[in-house]
Amino acid sequence: MYELVVEKTFAGAHNLRGYDGDCEKLHGHNWRVEVTLKAEKLNELGMVVDFKIVKKKLGEILSHFDHSYLNELGEFKQENPTTENVSKVIYNSLSAQLPPEIFVAKVKTWESEKCAAAYYV
Repeated sequence: MYELVVEKTFAGAHNLRGYDGDCEKLHGHNWRVEVTLKAEKLNELGMVVDFKIVKKKLGEILSHFDHSYLNELGEFKQENPTTENVSKVIYNSLSAQLPPEIFVAKVKTWESEKCAAAYYV
């Protein structure tokens, strides 16, 4: 099994509805997203997939979140835009854009230097 990791960032604001504490108030983060892909075989060039392809696809997904108030986005109208749920949305979006031989193993999203949450199946 081969593994490939790509990181990108975005800036966005949110608040956690129903949370008893400071995070219930509007606040922002400089989020860091780490995507791990896996494949059993390499392509004809000896790669899982070209890094630039993954960076482009991930960048397109993150542009939807960048400099946004996450609570106003369709994905978070019902669910809280927690770091866990942000990871899940990115995971599902990226999985839908990759060929079946490339598996999104994990999406880990950092909301600060020391706090992250991951989603994987």
